[in-house]
Amino acid sequence: MNAPARPDLTSLPAWRALTEHHAAIAEVHMRELFATDPGRAGRYALEAAGLFLDYSKNRITDDTLRLLAQLAREAGVEDLRARMFRGEAINATEGRAVLHTALRRPRGDVVVVDGENVVEAVHAVLERIETFTESVRSGAWRGHTGESIRHVVNIGIGGSDLGPLMACEALRPYGHPGLTMHFVSNVDGTHMAETLKRVDAASTLFIVASKTFTTQETLTNAHTARAWLVEQLGSDAAVAKHFVAVSTNAREVGAFGIDTANMFGFWDWVGGRYSLWSAIGLPIALYVGMANFRELLAGANTLDRHFESAPLEANLPVILALLGVWYSNFFGAATHAVLPYDQSLHRFPAYLQQLDMESNGKRVTREGAAVDYATGPVLWGEPGTNGQHAFYQLIHQGTRLVPGDFIVPLDSHHPIGRHHTLLLANCLAQTEALMRGKTADEARAELAAGGMSGAALEALVPHKVFPGNRPSNTVLVQKLTPAVLGALIALYEHKVFVQGAIWNINSFDQWGVELGKQLAKAIEPELEGRAGGSHDSSTAALIERVRTRRSA
Repeated sequence: MNAPARPDLTSLPAWRALTEHHAAIAEVHMRELFATDPGRAGRYALEAAGLFLDYSKNRITDDTLRLLAQLAREAGVEDLRARMFRGEAINATEGRAVLHTALRRPRGDVVVVDGENVVEAVHAVLERIETFTESVRSGAWRGHTGESIRHVVNIGIGGSDLGPLMACEALRPYGHPGLTMHFVSNVDGTHMAETLKRVDAASTLFIVASKTFTTQETLTNAHTARAWLVEQLGSDAAVAKHFVAVSTNAREVGAFGIDTANMFGFWDWVGGRYSLWSAIGLPIALYVGMANFRELLAGANTLDRHFESAPLEANLPVILALLGVWYSNFFGAATHAVLPYDQSLHRFPAYLQQLDMESNGKRVTREGAAVDYATGPVLWGEPGTNGQHAFYQLIHQGTRLVPGDFIVPLDSHHPIGRHHTLLLANCLAQTEALMRGKTADEARAELAAGGMSGAALEALVPHKVFPGNRPSNTVLVQKLTPAVLGALIALYEHKVFVQGAIWNINSFDQWGVELGKQLAKAIEPELEGRAGGSHDSSTAALIERVRTRRSA
């Protein structure tokens, strides 16, 4: 049963109070906030599930946080959170529960959907995954010619690619030394062709990840890989020993040539961008082993329990979400940067792009009314210190406000010389620089100390000024372990949930991906001269130019 429609967001008392509060605080500099509040850093910090969050470098006061928490309560965040964990169908447009959290529940927990305890079903699939992955990792699984598996190629797209790829990259220190992981997602033939150059058919296992086994990009790549394998090994029978599927469509999986005993399923209450915890995570389990995969799940579950039970004012994902609403809706910040100071997390911003932008890139409320306020921000980022030599210029001295999250481990898996000390120093320095900035007087004194004077000094001063007052959060972890990665992903999942709840949008559908797919299916036969269609003049002219001028 759906909850009754709530009042419009901008008419809520807390929203109106925040509007007035913003007018009063907008010009206050964080330098002043730190100078007048010696206990600020200790008070604006939280720790849970192996994550330490310092959010003191934000343009907030105690009143800001009180009003933001009030907004969350008036928007029904706590009720929607409870409904999600109970397994209610809060994804109303698709009539589905939202239970990625059930995928990391320990055995013995109970979450009932349509009369079934789904936790039992989850653990049954985990046991099958464990049996299969141990067979491959131990060398017991043999290919068509009797060789053990040395290469794994995951063929998927969206959540079936971004999550497993990101996690395998992040957890390389835990990876099996005899397995090399490859990921193919783009229907551009280059992606598959370049991957096939790096593998040997006799020792390669392909994972085809498609719930329906009809996803066009994934199946196109899968059939190309199948044809290559058969050509290399000389037999259609080889497919059963070199392909497995993550799908629920047994008929199509079998028709492809995959033994359905090697098909791993999941459920319609698992959204694609929330699916790495399910059988979609098969590549992760293969690479790092089932014990580490279970640690990944456990870390996420620990954060789940924190999110479910902690008061809003002491809740890590809630605080991150409220700060995001504060900047998006009251300061007009259109983007949010995620800046991991750990090379292992180099795919984490890309993973979060789908999580956040596919979830909250919506323009209508859950009731279908157009919103009149900003929803999901553009999320982007790159690991430090690379980003410092690229886009940090804009964050420091540009005209746009870009809030950012800095994520850094205290200990490195690769403690080479002073590398990690330099990395940590850069991370902490950037957050301080963003907060403090540099005044004209400070710039002038610095230039004078360097020997400059007169008109040349004064001409350079404006270029050396940093306004500061640029907000950031710092997330410290001890070390990037499977459990810590699980908690970190869950932190952002729940942040996205809270923001969607406040904005009164459905964070769990993705109709926005459909229109382009529909039109592509219509254009495809036109490019091959097999059909004609009706288009705007630009598209029609482009189709004609492509059709008549391409070489093949």
